[in-house]
Amino acid sequence: MSFEVFEKLEAKVQQAIDTITLLQMEIEELKEQNTQLNQEVQQAAGSRESLVRENEQLKEEQTAWQERLRSLLGRMDEVN
Repeated sequence: MSFEVFEKLEAKVQQAIDTITLLQMEIEELKEQNTQLNQEVQQAAGSRESLVRENEQLKEEQTAWQERLRSLLGRMDEVN
């Protein structure tokens, strides 16, 4: 009878080892995914910063063009 108990215990230990091994593999996969996602987040943040700078530059250009247009319209009014 003790042999059967030992076999059951051995089976449970082996099952626990298998479960632990699978969980460790899953943890490694999740770590890799996390690293990849962090890299994607950093790239997206860099792209966002670049777009914000470009947007600011375009706004400044737009303002400059508006001022030039106002100046030209003012000159045209003076001529008339």
